[in-house]
Amino acid sequence: MTVRQNLMLGIKDMKRPGKWSIEQMLDMFPNLRARADNAAGVLSGGEKQMLTMCRTLLGDPQLIIIDEPTEGLAPKIVQQVGDVIAEIAKSGVSILLIEQKLSIALRIADRVYVMGHGDIVYEGTPAEFVKRSDVRSEWLEV
Repeated sequence: MTVRQNLMLGIKDMKRPGKWSIEQMLDMFPNLRARADNAAGVLSGGEKQMLTMCRTLLGDPQLIIIDEPTEGLAPKIVQQVGDVIAEIAKSGVSILLIEQKLSIALRIADRVYVMGHGDIVYEGTPAEFVKRSDVRSEWLEV
């Protein structure tokens, strides 16, 4: 299937326009627009991640869970994905973001949760978290 066909699969109701459109998705990710008629299977890892986010948004979710969206991506693409996630959050869609890159997570998050050994070991705002070097050093730094 092509990129465009994959996007069409995500549309919740073809009879009623949703909050997001295929054109908006292609505007958000110019890489996908350039490859809209290509087979989705030949996309790079970053482009596949973009396609997954777009297809999800076309279903008009109230909440999306995004697990490690920047893992293995080039720095330029990491920035682009971060910008899009921030835009999605501003649109009113709730996001549960699982991310190891603190710069992305702190830019987007309203709340920060740190898990250690399966338990929540910290919970607070990004501003509070920045002040907690003890939590960062114990649970997040190598």
